Amino acid sequence: MPKHEFFVDMTCEGCSKAVTRVLHKLGGVQFDIDLPNKKVFIDSEHNVDTLLETLKKTGKNTSYLGEKSAQ
Repeated sequence: MPKHEFFVDMTCEGCSKAVTRVLHKLGGVQFDIDLPNKKVFIDSEHNVDTLLETLKKTGKNTSYLGEKSAQ
């Protein structure tokens, strides 16, 4: 499954909870949130546009950083 990296302008725990809420609602995703670096890493079969639109539902400034290679 591809792992995608997104920038989400999160400043607090409430912001990361909003991200968690919209991703759980979408379903079919596994994700990690890196709050200090304002990044969200998502494993999903959903396409990038779907993931980006879902993250934008938080109202936060969001952008796609690229595919993250498996380590």
